Amino acid sequence: MCRMPALAATVLTLAATPVFAAPTSPTPVSTTPAPASPLLRAKAGAVQRAEAKRIDPLARAAFWARELEIDPRDVEAGLGLAVSLRQLGRFPEAYDAAGQVLVIQPDNIDALLESARAQIGRGQGFYAIDPARRAQTLAPRDWRPVALLAVAYEQADRDDEALAAHRLALTLAPSEPAVLTNLAMFHAGHGDLVQAEQLLRRAVALPGADARVRQNLALVVGLQGRLAEAEQLVRQDLPPEQAANNIAWLKAATAKAPTGEGRSWSAVTRGGT
Repeated sequence: MCRMPALAATVLTLAATPVFAAPTSPTPVSTTPAPASPLLRAKAGAVQRAEAKRIDPLARAAFWARELEIDPRDVEAGLGLAVSLRQLGRFPEAYDAAGQVLVIQPDNIDALLESARAQIGRGQGFYAIDPARRAQTLAPRDWRPVALLAVAYEQADRDDEALAAHRLALTLAPSEPAVLTNLAMFHAGHGDLVQAEQLLRRAVALPGADARVRQNLALVVGLQGRLAEAEQLVRQDLPPEQAANNIAWLKAATAKAPTGEGRSWSAVTRGGT
């Protein structure tokens, strides 16, 4: 199949980041666990850890890094740190954090998934294939490894395998917005905007659909020339400045005008694989 070059550069931005982008220069967070010391405070309890999962990624990264300083073999802390760093867009560090968990528990499915997500986030899908396959072997009925494998194959330019994996993920989870979104963006990247829109409209109607799904729908609708409809979708979720940037990008893309140079569609992501 033939890709649409201009579109592939945008919709195939696969980092699993939130729609509201993380700061470009986040406050440094130490992610290298230090040897445990009797002078360090006790590990956080279950209530504190549950609360930590609800705070922003930067604060979570600091929290889990402190937990790892107390106990470098704390699997929950290692996974929490990997997720937080990935959400901040710090993919190499997220990959390292997931790798530390895998040293302790080589068959930890969540760590394998985080390893794959981090590689996809940094645009290195080829290196996400192995951890995604390992997770699929361990959990053959889980749609998440298959969905990640599909995106990894896309980044590795293995389109036939990517499409087969997308379809398998849809078979495993036909009502999962992320699966429908991933397949939709695969079709969008290959020029089939009509099929992409149909899948995204199915996705946005599902209970688990989030802003990322709606923004991908806005992109696909706008690229078909329906800019007013796309603008309504864009403004539902994005602050004015970011919405204006995306609308300007769509106008330039549909007009093929040079004014779009230097702009990019903000935070277009896949579903939450």
